Amino acid sequence: MPINIKQCTHKDLHILQEISYETFNETFKHQNSPENMNAYLERAFNLEQLERELSNTSSQFYFVYFDNEVAGYLKLNTNDAQSEEMGDESIEIERIYIKNKFQKQGLGKYLIKKATEIAVEWNKRKIWLGVWEKNENAIAFYKKIGFVQTGTHSFYMGDEEQTDFIMTKSLL
Repeated sequence: MPINIKQCTHKDLHILQEISYETFNETFKHQNSPENMNAYLERAFNLEQLERELSNTSSQFYFVYFDNEVAGYLKLNTNDAQSEEMGDESIEIERIYIKNKFQKQGLGKYLIKKATEIAVEWNKRKIWLGVWEKNENAIAFYKKIGFVQTGTHSFYMGDEEQTDFIMTKSLL
């Protein structure tokens, strides 16, 4: 199973938008109203927003490929791009999504490993992420690989306020 990873550039904008819509929709459409899903998708993944995120030097996107097909992606944030103030010694995994048809292939672990390698390379002391409190599979996965819940924050799906668990892993 050939797995590889590639950092996204502005040339990948449309592919990034497509996979963002697809994976977010696959993951959350069954637990949210169509109105809130559409509002979030339009706000978070419109081309202008993704272009701004790609242009931010404190954010990086990576595609993961499985058998030469884009299977998912990872977004990392440092400094002021982090969605919570966690300090200069932290790196955030803001997005980590795998298409449904590629789940259970080890791609999530692969992306976490890549994020950890980057964090160590950049001399970060901890890696963190937010995960919806109702996403039990993801929470179990993160716990299994050493993340612990250290707080919560609000996440807005359209006009609905939801709670994300903040999960952190020390890299020391």
